[in-house]
Amino acid sequence: MTIDFGSAVNAYRQAANTAAGAMNTDPAPAQASGDNSFANMVTGSLQGAVEAGRQAEELTLKQIAGEADLRDVVTAVANAEHTLETVIAVRNKVLTAYQEILKMPI
Repeated sequence: MTIDFGSAVNAYRQAANTAAGAMNTDPAPAQASGDNSFANMVTGSLQGAVEAGRQAEELTLKQIAGEADLRDVVTAVANAEHTLETVIAVRNKVLTAYQEILKMPI
């Protein structure tokens, strides 16, 4: 199997465009509603993470059935992994901040 430079560049462009489009979509934008704005943001972010995982699983099943392109599956899985890593990083920062607040003298 021989792959020329032009087809490799085109495949990279298509993957980059797909990834950029997936990262720019906001599945559940958080709407500020007074006291619940932080809760809405967290809920929206978690729903987005769950949706990214579902899309990756759906594309994986379609690829197994021969209905999806492998590049799309890899892009979706990478997007889901990136989203999960972001959620974990935010969770760690929130827990650290909470622990610092608990250490404050009253």
